[in-house]
Amino acid sequence: MSACAPTRATDSTRSERHHQPHSPPSGPHRRFRVAGADVSASIAVFLIALPLSLGIALATGAPLQAGLVAAAVGGIVVGRLGGSPLQVSGPAAGLTVVTADLIHRYGWRTTCAVTVLAGLAQLGLGCLRVARTALAVSPAIVHGMLAGIGVTIAVAQLHIVLGGTPQSSVPDNLAALPAQLARLDPAAMSVSALTLTLLLLWPRIPGRPGRLLRTVPAALVAVACATATASLSGLALPRVDLPSWGSHALAGMPEGPVLGLVAAVLTITLVCSVQSLLGAVAVDKLVASRPGLAGRVGRSDLDRELLGQGAANMVSGALGGLPVAGVAVRSTANVNAGAVSRNSTTLHGVLVVAATLLMVPVLEFIPLAALAALVMAVGIQMVSLHHIRAVTRHREVLVYVVTTLGVVFLNVLQGVALGIAVAVAVALHRLARTRITHEEKEGAHHVRVRGALTFLAVPRLSRALHLVPAGACAVVELDGSFMDHAAYESLQDWRNTHTAQGGTVELTGRRAGVTIAEPGNPARLSGDTGTTQLTGLVDGPDGPIELAASSDSPGSPGLPGSPVCRCRPWTPWRNHQCHRPPTPPPTGEPATPDGAAGPPAEDTGTPAGHPAASGEPAASGEPAASGEPATSREPGRPGESGGPVASGEPGGSGGSGGPEDLAGPGGRLHGPSRSQLARGISAFQTNTAPLVRGELARLAREGQRPSQLFLTCADSRLVTSMITSSGPGDLFVVRNVGNLVPLPGEESGDDSVAAAIEYAVDVLKVRSVTVCGHSGCGAMQALLGSEPGGAPTPLKRWLRHGLPSLERMSEDSRSWPRLADRAPADAVEQLCLTNVVQQLRHLRAHESVARALRAGALELHGMYFHVGEAQAYLLTAANEGGTVFGRVGTAEVSV
Repeated sequence: MSACAPTRATDSTRSERHHQPHSPPSGPHRRFRVAGADVSASIAVFLIALPLSLGIALATGAPLQAGLVAAAVGGIVVGRLGGSPLQVSGPAAGLTVVTADLIHRYGWRTTCAVTVLAGLAQLGLGCLRVARTALAVSPAIVHGMLAGIGVTIAVAQLHIVLGGTPQSSVPDNLAALPAQLARLDPAAMSVSALTLTLLLLWPRIPGRPGRLLRTVPAALVAVACATATASLSGLALPRVDLPSWGSHALAGMPEGPVLGLVAAVLTITLVCSVQSLLGAVAVDKLVASRPGLAGRVGRSDLDRELLGQGAANMVSGALGGLPVAGVAVRSTANVNAGAVSRNSTTLHGVLVVAATLLMVPVLEFIPLAALAALVMAVGIQMVSLHHIRAVTRHREVLVYVVTTLGVVFLNVLQGVALGIAVAVAVALHRLARTRITHEEKEGAHHVRVRGALTFLAVPRLSRALHLVPAGACAVVELDGSFMDHAAYESLQDWRNTHTAQGGTVELTGRRAGVTIAEPGNPARLSGDTGTTQLTGLVDGPDGPIELAASSDSPGSPGLPGSPVCRCRPWTPWRNHQCHRPPTPPPTGEPATPDGAAGPPAEDTGTPAGHPAASGEPAASGEPAASGEPATSREPGRPGESGGPVASGEPGGSGGSGGPEDLAGPGGRLHGPSRSQLARGISAFQTNTAPLVRGELARLAREGQRPSQLFLTCADSRLVTSMITSSGPGDLFVVRNVGNLVPLPGEESGDDSVAAAIEYAVDVLKVRSVTVCGHSGCGAMQALLGSEPGGAPTPLKRWLRHGLPSLERMSEDSRSWPRLADRAPADAVEQLCLTNVVQQLRHLRAHESVARALRAGALELHGMYFHVGEAQAYLLTAANEGGTVFGRVGTAEVSV
């Protein structure tokens, strides 16, 4: 089988479709159906593609039919064979400079042959399945390449807009611009000005008429009005000239220097491939942002997309067309017009073919100045301010600027090569850049390391460490995620020498209280009596070095026989194990001095924290004897030999019966869950209970008097008391999946949320109610991906209360809630924001809330918490008009 041949994986779970035994077989299935949405979308894309294809052909200096051929081939071939169902391909503005240079150097027929060879190279890359490798190119390089091409296009087309003829390069065009300004063509300028004005104003027509008019593409309106104006006024302007198809030039044998042709093939292959693959990824994001479409349209297959683009370039070049690539403008229009399958792309190609055969007399009325103005506008738009802000935020401006200038003043391939070289140099500089400082403060010498600690930084590290006097107290702060072998050995050698001379050394991480524990002795560090908690890893010579948070107290909050541990209340349970739990030795073998025998628990598959893995107390509460399993078993029962009890056997997880079957004999919990729960409770009793016992005793006497009702999601990452700096008795919290507030009468038997609201408002007399959503909400993701039908599970029945939020987001995007400092990251975040506003509306429908609002005794607040950024946002107003979420800063509350 060919490596390029598509294969279909066999799905053993897919049932075959048979007709009933005694019924006639069903009729033939219709294999090709075109949805109405695809037809309307194809028309919209066609109306955009027609003038743009002619304009790009004009800008390259190719025959104008070449743009139409490329548009038709891109639509039909890529539409059928490509891996991105809704991406539209055709002659791309990003290839204008490359193609124009090829035509100028080698002629049109050789350029067509180079396009065929580039398509063949794309087929080879697709067969090798290296499409995702193209995504490794820095976005700054891609954006810089497109910006450089955009500048080149705009400067060249400016001469045609002014009534002249463009030169072959940007420097030549800039040098000839003063002379061109001295001999302006009023007719060409007026047509161009009209085209640019319509392009700018058409998408901004306000109101309901504007929404109707905007269904017609601005490019079509601009070119059509300019053409009508030039024809009716009788302006003498150069117009589109489409020779007969009989004289259309096809591809010929390539003629020219071999190295030059190879470079040309590589350039077209690179630009076409990268632009198409990045366009496919962008289309996936557009599809994901459309509710209801993500489940119908699959994600792009990038290798198949590369194969489709290669086939299209071979066909387009052979037929005398321009190079083909995925086009952002047409793809965006296709998705926004409501396309639901690849049929819209194919139909748009068919419409282009029909237009090239039937509309030649109409097309020849179009002034070249109108097409030049259209392409110049496209070139200007390729210099995106959004991209510039993005590369500035990620500190890649140098890469962007070098790539842009290289493309403008050299060529695309050399500009991209310069960009890659600068990107590599910047990455190496960041990797090698390590700041090491030394200062003496409060009797201790602090050595701070910022950045990766590699062998390149060892000399500077050594100089800083030797500034610490012998016998002094030293603190080494490692603010980085990597430490190589050379740096580790240098640091350890100095540490051993310094401690031998009577000094003390504390190695800490970025956060206060984070220390580095020695391999094999993670609970001790430099004679500290405190204990450590595993929080991260760095590279060491014999494996990872454990990063741990040290304790300043030897108190033991753990279980009897467990190592001491002091963990913050929000520390994840998986980090509550202060050391790697040792494995008990096999029966009859003595334990090692530290209680460990054999490989660590992770190596044996035993969960960390499990009594059988750590030598902790057995489930029965008795310490396990040395050399005996730490689980309680009766003679003659399964699992007697030391293996786990099988599911379904007595005492196993599959048994059924009373409470003892769920919690073990005597109702006691077994396994990691018991250990984790008991450790957490014990830590509270040891560390926290003494501090809050007085306050809780007062609350027990006086009763609860919360000031706020806080309604939020059940997500485990949302710690309400932490993000609101609240203590016991401050918040009355209601949590559910999706922070939903069912409308009165819509609960269908579940009155829990309504009861909590009524109790909080009428009985507890809370003064405010806050609805808090958060980033990455699973309920909002489920709403976006939900499909009608299916079994009405409890989760689906509950999530129906979020459907009004989904419907609200499907309205005009101008009314969407937004963040004050940035746009929502994706459709999920947009739905999270919309859901907060919608649930506030539901909240007002509850009688108790409405009554308190009328009396002025209650305030409503909307809140959004971004988990990854630990950043809270509040609605700027407590009514439905306040649809902007403002960032809450660190100094916004006056004392």
